[in-house]
Amino acid sequence: MIRRHESDERIDGVLARLSWLRGEGIWPNGRRYLWTDAFGLVLLVSLHRARGEARWLGEARQLVSEVERVLGRERGLRIGEAPDRDGQYYHYLAMWIFALGRLGALLPEYQARAVALAHAIHEPFVVPGRGVWWKLQEDLSAPYPGFGMGVLDAFHGFVVYRALADAALAPELAQLEELVEAHRERLALTQDLALGMMLWMTHFHPLEPWARLQRPRSLAVLERMWVDPPGYFCRQPGQRAVKYAFTNHGVSIGLQAVGAMPERVARLREFFRTYRSGDAYDREAITHVMACCAELPGELLVGSESD
Repeated sequence: MIRRHESDERIDGVLARLSWLRGEGIWPNGRRYLWTDAFGLVLLVSLHRARGEARWLGEARQLVSEVERVLGRERGLRIGEAPDRDGQYYHYLAMWIFALGRLGALLPEYQARAVALAHAIHEPFVVPGRGVWWKLQEDLSAPYPGFGMGVLDAFHGFVVYRALADAALAPELAQLEELVEAHRERLALTQDLALGMMLWMTHFHPLEPWARLQRPRSLAVLERMWVDPPGYFCRQPGQRAVKYAFTNHGVSIGLQAVGAMPERVARLREFFRTYRSGDAYDREAITHVMACCAELPGELLVGSESD
Protein backbone atom coordinates (compact mmCIF):
# COMPACT_ATOMS: atom_id res chain seq x y z
CA MET A 1 0.00 0.00 0.00
CA ILE A 2 1.37 3.42 -0.98
CA ARG A 3 1.14 5.94 1.85
CA ARG A 4 -0.76 9.12 1.03
CA HIS A 5 2.26 11.41 1.25
CA GLU A 6 4.32 9.02 -0.86
CA SER A 7 1.59 9.01 -3.51
CA ASP A 8 1.54 12.81 -3.54
CA GLU A 9 5.33 12.90 -3.90
CA ARG A 10 5.17 10.54 -6.85
CA ILE A 11 2.52 12.63 -8.57
CA ASP A 12 4.59 15.75 -7.98
CA GLY A 13 7.54 13.95 -9.55
CA VAL A 14 5.43 12.98 -12.55
CA LEU A 15 4.26 16.57 -12.98
CA ALA A 16 7.84 17.84 -12.80
CA ARG A 17 8.96 15.35 -15.42
CA LEU A 18 6.06 16.22 -17.71
CA SER A 19 6.91 19.91 -17.38
CA TRP A 20 10.52 19.16 -18.35
CA LEU A 21 9.41 17.04 -21.31
CA ARG A 22 7.20 19.81 -22.64
CA GLY A 23 9.86 22.43 -22.10
CA GLU A 24 12.35 20.35 -24.06
CA GLY A 25 9.86 19.69 -26.87
CA ILE A 26 9.99 15.94 -26.26
CA TRP A 27 6.40 15.05 -25.28
CA PRO A 28 3.54 15.63 -25.93
CA ASN A 29 4.85 18.33 -28.26
CA GLY A 30 7.49 16.18 -29.96
CA ARG A 31 7.38 13.56 -32.69
CA ARG A 32 4.46 11.17 -32.46
CA TYR A 33 5.11 7.52 -31.54
CA LEU A 34 2.03 5.40 -30.96
CA TRP A 35 3.30 3.24 -28.08
CA THR A 36 4.47 6.26 -26.11
CA ASP A 37 1.31 8.19 -26.88
CA ALA A 38 -0.89 5.29 -25.74
CA PHE A 39 0.79 5.16 -22.34
CA GLY A 40 0.81 8.94 -22.23
CA LEU A 41 -2.92 9.10 -22.85
CA VAL A 42 -3.57 6.69 -19.99
CA LEU A 43 -1.26 8.82 -17.83
CA LEU A 44 -3.27 11.96 -18.54
CA VAL A 45 -6.49 10.19 -17.56
CA SER A 46 -4.75 8.93 -14.40
CA LEU A 47 -3.73 12.48 -13.51
CA HIS A 48 -7.30 13.66 -13.97
CA ARG A 49 -8.50 10.88 -11.64
CA ALA A 50 -5.81 11.67 -9.08
CA ARG A 51 -6.12 15.46 -9.05
CA GLY A 52 -9.64 16.06 -10.38
CA GLU A 53 -8.44 18.80 -12.69
CA ALA A 54 -10.23 19.30 -16.01
CA ARG A 55 -6.99 20.42 -17.68
CA TRP A 56 -5.85 16.82 -17.95
CA LEU A 57 -8.94 15.84 -19.91
CA GLY A 58 -8.28 18.79 -22.19
CA GLU A 59 -4.73 17.60 -22.74
CA ALA A 60 -6.00 14.08 -23.37
CA ARG A 61 -8.39 15.33 -26.04
CA GLN A 62 -5.63 17.33 -27.66
CA LEU A 63 -3.30 14.33 -27.66
CA VAL A 64 -5.89 12.15 -29.38
CA SER A 65 -6.44 14.81 -32.01
CA GLU A 66 -2.72 15.12 -32.70
CA VAL A 67 -2.16 11.36 -32.87
CA GLU A 68 -5.03 10.95 -35.30
CA ARG A 69 -3.89 13.94 -37.36
CA VAL A 70 -0.28 12.80 -37.67
CA LEU A 71 -0.50 9.00 -37.55
CA GLY A 72 -4.06 8.36 -38.66
CA ARG A 73 -4.58 6.35 -41.84
CA GLU A 74 -7.73 5.24 -43.67
CA ARG A 75 -7.63 2.18 -41.44
CA GLY A 76 -5.54 2.22 -38.29
CA LEU A 77 -2.57 4.30 -37.16
CA ARG A 78 1.03 4.40 -38.34
CA ILE A 79 3.68 3.25 -35.85
CA GLY A 80 5.35 6.64 -35.57
CA GLU A 81 6.08 9.94 -37.21
CA ALA A 82 9.76 9.32 -38.00
CA PRO A 83 10.53 8.00 -41.50
CA ASP A 84 11.74 4.63 -40.20
CA ARG A 85 8.56 4.05 -38.16
CA ASP A 86 6.33 3.10 -41.04
CA GLY A 87 3.78 0.30 -41.11
CA GLN A 88 1.40 -0.68 -38.31
CA TYR A 89 1.95 -2.85 -35.21
CA TYR A 90 -1.00 -4.70 -33.74
CA HIS A 91 0.27 -4.41 -30.16
CA TYR A 92 0.71 -0.64 -30.51
CA LEU A 93 -2.83 -0.36 -31.86
CA ALA A 94 -4.15 -2.55 -29.05
CA MET A 95 -2.50 -0.30 -26.47
CA TRP A 96 -3.97 2.79 -28.13
CA ILE A 97 -7.41 1.16 -28.13
CA PHE A 98 -7.02 0.48 -24.41
CA ALA A 99 -6.04 4.10 -23.81
CA LEU A 100 -9.03 5.39 -25.78
CA GLY A 101 -11.21 3.10 -23.68
CA ARG A 102 -9.90 4.59 -20.44
CA LEU A 103 -10.63 8.07 -21.73
CA GLY A 104 -13.97 6.77 -22.99
CA ALA A 105 -14.97 5.81 -19.45
CA LEU A 106 -15.18 9.56 -18.86
CA LEU A 107 -16.03 10.79 -22.35
CA PRO A 108 -18.14 8.21 -24.21
CA GLU A 109 -17.23 9.45 -27.68
CA TYR A 110 -13.77 7.97 -27.18
CA GLN A 111 -15.21 4.60 -26.25
CA ALA A 112 -16.93 4.64 -29.63
CA ARG A 113 -13.63 5.53 -31.32
CA ALA A 114 -11.91 2.63 -29.57
CA VAL A 115 -14.53 0.15 -30.74
CA ALA A 116 -14.44 1.52 -34.29
CA LEU A 117 -10.66 1.19 -34.42
CA ALA A 118 -10.81 -2.39 -33.12
CA HIS A 119 -13.29 -3.24 -35.88
CA ALA A 120 -11.13 -1.58 -38.53
CA ILE A 121 -7.89 -3.38 -37.74
CA HIS A 122 -9.09 -6.79 -36.60
CA GLU A 123 -9.71 -8.52 -39.91
CA PRO A 124 -6.40 -7.49 -41.56
CA PHE A 125 -4.32 -8.51 -38.54
CA VAL A 126 -6.07 -11.60 -37.15
CA VAL A 127 -5.90 -14.94 -38.92
CA PRO A 128 -8.51 -17.13 -37.17
CA GLY A 129 -7.10 -20.36 -35.85
CA ARG A 130 -3.53 -19.33 -36.64
CA GLY A 131 -2.43 -16.08 -35.04
CA VAL A 132 -2.06 -12.31 -35.29
CA TRP A 133 0.32 -10.59 -37.68
CA TRP A 134 2.89 -8.58 -35.74
CA LYS A 135 3.35 -5.87 -38.38
CA LEU A 136 1.41 -4.96 -41.51
CA GLN A 137 1.96 -2.59 -44.38
CA GLU A 138 0.77 0.93 -43.66
CA ASP A 139 -2.47 0.47 -45.60
CA LEU A 140 -3.06 -2.91 -43.88
CA SER A 141 -3.01 -4.61 -47.28
CA ALA A 142 -0.44 -7.30 -46.45
CA PRO A 143 2.14 -8.43 -43.88
CA TYR A 144 5.21 -6.24 -43.67
CA PRO A 145 8.18 -7.95 -45.36
CA GLY A 146 10.33 -9.90 -42.93
CA PHE A 147 7.78 -10.04 -40.11
CA GLY A 148 5.61 -12.96 -39.03
CA MET A 149 3.06 -13.63 -36.33
CA GLY A 150 3.26 -11.81 -33.01
CA VAL A 151 3.90 -13.60 -29.74
CA LEU A 152 1.72 -11.62 -27.31
CA ASP A 153 -0.64 -10.01 -29.77
CA ALA A 154 -3.62 -12.36 -29.37
CA PHE A 155 -3.41 -12.03 -25.58
CA HIS A 156 -3.14 -8.26 -25.83
CA GLY A 157 -6.16 -7.95 -28.07
CA PHE A 158 -8.11 -10.41 -25.94
CA VAL A 159 -7.60 -8.31 -22.81
CA VAL A 160 -8.18 -4.97 -24.52
CA TYR A 161 -11.38 -5.97 -26.31
CA ARG A 162 -12.80 -7.29 -23.05
CA ALA A 163 -11.87 -4.08 -21.25
CA LEU A 164 -14.03 -2.19 -23.73
CA ALA A 165 -16.95 -4.43 -22.71
CA ASP A 166 -18.75 -3.81 -25.99
CA ALA A 167 -21.04 -6.49 -27.37
CA ALA A 168 -20.26 -5.33 -30.90
CA LEU A 169 -16.81 -6.93 -30.55
CA ALA A 170 -18.14 -10.37 -29.60
CA PRO A 171 -17.17 -12.10 -32.89
CA GLU A 172 -13.66 -10.63 -32.82
CA LEU A 173 -13.27 -11.50 -29.17
CA ALA A 174 -14.24 -15.12 -29.83
CA GLN A 175 -11.49 -15.43 -32.44
CA LEU A 176 -8.88 -14.05 -30.05
CA GLU A 177 -10.07 -16.28 -27.22
CA GLU A 178 -9.57 -19.30 -29.45
CA LEU A 179 -6.01 -18.19 -30.18
CA VAL A 180 -5.26 -17.58 -26.50
CA GLU A 181 -6.47 -21.06 -25.61
CA ALA A 182 -4.44 -22.59 -28.42
CA HIS A 183 -1.19 -20.84 -27.48
CA ARG A 184 -1.30 -20.45 -23.70
CA GLU A 185 0.57 -23.68 -22.93
CA ARG A 186 3.47 -23.24 -25.33
CA LEU A 187 3.98 -19.50 -24.94
CA ALA A 188 7.36 -18.97 -23.26
CA LEU A 189 8.51 -15.37 -22.85
CA THR A 190 12.09 -14.35 -22.14
CA GLN A 191 12.24 -10.60 -22.79
CA ASP A 192 11.78 -7.98 -20.08
CA LEU A 193 9.02 -5.80 -21.55
CA ALA A 194 7.06 -8.80 -22.85
CA LEU A 195 7.16 -10.30 -19.35
CA GLY A 196 5.98 -7.05 -17.80
CA MET A 197 3.17 -6.74 -20.30
CA MET A 198 2.08 -10.33 -19.75
CA LEU A 199 1.91 -9.76 -15.99
CA TRP A 200 -0.16 -6.64 -16.66
CA MET A 201 -2.52 -8.63 -18.88
CA THR A 202 -2.97 -11.41 -16.32
CA HIS A 203 -4.16 -9.03 -13.63
CA PHE A 204 -7.38 -8.32 -15.55
CA HIS A 205 -8.53 -11.96 -15.37
CA PRO A 206 -6.27 -13.60 -12.77
CA LEU A 207 -8.31 -16.76 -12.28
CA GLU A 208 -8.51 -17.79 -15.92
CA PRO A 209 -6.32 -20.74 -16.98
CA TRP A 210 -4.08 -18.73 -19.30
CA ALA A 211 -3.41 -16.14 -16.59
CA ARG A 212 -2.84 -18.74 -13.87
CA LEU A 213 -0.25 -20.38 -16.12
CA GLN A 214 1.52 -17.30 -17.47
CA ARG A 215 1.78 -15.29 -14.25
CA PRO A 216 4.04 -17.68 -12.28
CA ARG A 217 5.93 -18.57 -15.45
CA SER A 218 6.69 -14.88 -16.10
CA LEU A 219 7.70 -14.24 -12.49
CA ALA A 220 10.06 -17.22 -12.57
CA VAL A 221 11.83 -15.89 -15.67
CA LEU A 222 12.11 -12.41 -14.15
CA GLU A 223 13.70 -13.98 -11.08
CA ARG A 224 16.56 -15.11 -13.33
CA MET A 225 16.92 -11.62 -14.79
CA TRP A 226 17.28 -9.60 -11.58
CA VAL A 227 20.74 -8.01 -11.27
CA ASP A 228 21.58 -7.09 -7.68
CA PRO A 229 23.51 -4.89 -7.16
CA PRO A 230 22.58 -2.34 -8.38
CA GLY A 231 18.94 -3.38 -8.84
CA TYR A 232 17.45 -3.78 -12.31
CA PHE A 233 16.08 -6.44 -14.66
CA CYS A 234 18.34 -7.27 -17.59
CA ARG A 235 16.99 -7.59 -21.11
CA GLN A 236 16.66 -11.38 -20.95
CA PRO A 237 18.31 -14.31 -19.13
CA GLY A 238 22.02 -14.43 -19.83
CA GLN A 239 22.31 -10.75 -20.77
CA ARG A 240 23.09 -9.29 -17.36
CA ALA A 241 24.81 -6.18 -18.70
CA VAL A 242 22.00 -5.24 -21.10
CA LYS A 243 19.36 -2.97 -19.58
CA TYR A 244 16.86 -0.37 -20.74
CA ALA A 245 15.05 2.11 -18.55
CA PHE A 246 11.75 2.03 -20.45
CA THR A 247 11.51 -1.75 -20.44
CA ASN A 248 12.24 -1.86 -16.71
CA HIS A 249 9.43 0.63 -16.19
CA GLY A 250 7.20 -1.77 -18.13
CA VAL A 251 8.26 -4.60 -15.83
CA SER A 252 7.51 -2.35 -12.85
CA ILE A 253 3.98 -1.73 -14.12
CA GLY A 254 3.43 -5.46 -14.54
CA LEU A 255 4.76 -6.28 -11.09
CA GLN A 256 2.62 -3.59 -9.50
CA ALA A 257 -0.42 -4.93 -11.36
CA VAL A 258 -0.04 -8.38 -9.79
CA GLY A 259 1.35 -7.17 -6.46
CA ALA A 260 4.64 -9.04 -6.81
CA MET A 261 8.24 -8.20 -5.84
CA PRO A 262 7.45 -4.83 -4.22
CA GLU A 263 10.97 -4.47 -2.86
CA ARG A 264 12.42 -4.88 -6.34
CA VAL A 265 9.96 -2.38 -7.77
CA ALA A 266 11.27 0.09 -5.20
CA ARG A 267 14.89 -0.78 -5.97
CA LEU A 268 14.59 -0.34 -9.71
CA ARG A 269 12.64 2.88 -9.19
CA GLU A 270 15.56 4.30 -7.23
CA PHE A 271 18.15 3.00 -9.70
CA PHE A 272 16.51 4.46 -12.79
CA ARG A 273 15.85 7.83 -11.19
CA THR A 274 19.56 8.59 -11.60
CA TYR A 275 20.59 6.13 -14.33
CA ARG A 276 21.72 7.56 -17.65
CA SER A 277 22.38 5.31 -20.62
CA GLY A 278 24.54 7.85 -22.43
CA ASP A 279 22.66 7.36 -25.69
CA ALA A 280 19.51 8.68 -27.38
CA TYR A 281 17.25 6.90 -24.88
CA ASP A 282 18.13 9.51 -22.23
CA ARG A 283 15.96 12.00 -24.12
CA GLU A 284 13.50 9.66 -25.82
CA ALA A 285 9.87 10.26 -24.86
CA ILE A 286 9.31 6.54 -24.34
CA THR A 287 11.81 6.49 -21.46
CA HIS A 288 10.13 9.29 -19.56
CA VAL A 289 6.48 8.54 -20.27
CA MET A 290 6.95 4.91 -19.22
CA ALA A 291 8.71 6.16 -16.08
CA CYS A 292 5.72 8.38 -15.28
CA CYS A 293 3.33 5.47 -15.75
CA ALA A 294 5.43 3.29 -13.44
CA GLU A 295 5.21 6.04 -10.82
CA LEU A 296 1.48 6.54 -11.36
CA PRO A 297 0.01 3.35 -12.90
CA GLY A 298 -3.51 4.58 -12.09
CA GLU A 299 -5.80 3.80 -15.02
CA LEU A 300 -3.57 0.95 -16.16
CA LEU A 301 -4.76 -1.08 -13.20
CA VAL A 302 -7.99 -2.92 -12.49
CA GLY A 303 -9.74 -1.38 -9.52
CA SER A 304 -8.97 2.19 -10.54
CA GLU A 305 -11.75 4.63 -9.79
CA SER A 306 -13.36 4.24 -13.19
CA ASP A 307 -13.98 0.51 -12.81
